[in-house]
Amino acid sequence: MWLRVRYRLSPWWLRVVVIFLLSRVVTTALLLTKAAEQPANPWTGASPGYFDFASIWDGRWYAIIAATGYPSSLPLTADGHVAENAWAFLPVFPFLSRVVMTITGLDFTVVAPLLSTAFALATALVFYKLMAHLLAPGTALFAVVLYCFAPLSPLLQVAYAESMHAFFLTLALYFLVTRQYWMLVPTVIVMSLTRPGGLAFALALGLHVSYRFVKRRADPFPWPQVVASVTATIAALLAGFAWVVVAGLITGVPTAYTDTELAWRSAYVGYEAFRPFVGWIEGANFWVPEQPWGPALLVVAVVTVEVLLFVPPVKRLGVDLRLWLASYLLYVLAVFFPQSSTFRILFPLFPALGALAQPRSRGYRVGIVLVFIALQWGWIHIAWWVDGLDWTPP
Repeated sequence: MWLRVRYRLSPWWLRVVVIFLLSRVVTTALLLTKAAEQPANPWTGASPGYFDFASIWDGRWYAIIAATGYPSSLPLTADGHVAENAWAFLPVFPFLSRVVMTITGLDFTVVAPLLSTAFALATALVFYKLMAHLLAPGTALFAVVLYCFAPLSPLLQVAYAESMHAFFLTLALYFLVTRQYWMLVPTVIVMSLTRPGGLAFALALGLHVSYRFVKRRADPFPWPQVVASVTATIAALLAGFAWVVVAGLITGVPTAYTDTELAWRSAYVGYEAFRPFVGWIEGANFWVPEQPWGPALLVVAVVTVEVLLFVPPVKRLGVDLRLWLASYLLYVLAVFFPQSSTFRILFPLFPALGALAQPRSRGYRVGIVLVFIALQWGWIHIAWWVDGLDWTPP
């Protein structure tokens, strides 16, 4: 009873911090358990310590960027194609890591996971404010629980840019739903240079402006807000293309960024020019070669997701969050090739957890958290833990 009273009297931010810390205890225990089983691999020896284990996979690319920056010329394979290289990774996270490394004298393998964890906590705090703007306080808090214990929440504390991107995305969505358009401008610029997705947010903003214009009789859309929202949309659009331009200017190859991204796809479908929306069709045929089942399953998946955007729990999240979910899904369909990183690529859809948070049954809530923890273990085993010549990168 004493604990219950203290809990009810505690401020919202303290509840969020406690939830986040408890979730990190669970996830860290899972990571340490798997690290103890980890055999020697390209990045670490057998049974590495926590920070080394948290800095494998793309963490090493970020470490290279933090130490040496980006190459001025694109590395090529033996047959003349663009090879995998640092230009696939955006600069804000590794450059901020370098700043902290310089100030503290700590190594990247320590700084990057700690920086990621700090941004994850900041995201949890802003995510509560976003959800509380749309849902009841108790539901908003449980949405934070789902974010903290989500199947991919190990990403929130490893040397990846996902938690930093999630922070700026959540902040941008909060500014969007509260119509603080001028605050969106710097937020979307930094967000777009942290992880890809600026073009998706530009689309969501453009749809938001169009929706507000159509509904202006019922919901006035004064000219100052029109100017601010259109400016934010243009900023997001320019920021979404900025890294493509920067990579092209520095390397002298206009398609440097897309060629680099396609290098990761070559192991599945060979080298080819970028064509929007083709990746998922090729992926469907690659993973399900029996015709016409691959494309048919893809169509079913797309239609199912579209229908889910209109179910009542998702509609309660409001028009703006649904516009973001739809825009980001369209962006992923346009630019991505489905493989084991798909789950990580879909992580920016985490605001949809607000829909899963709405049932108030205690059994449901306990059950879904336990399922999420089990899925964390599954994701770590499949994607993070390295088993020899592993073909399932996170």
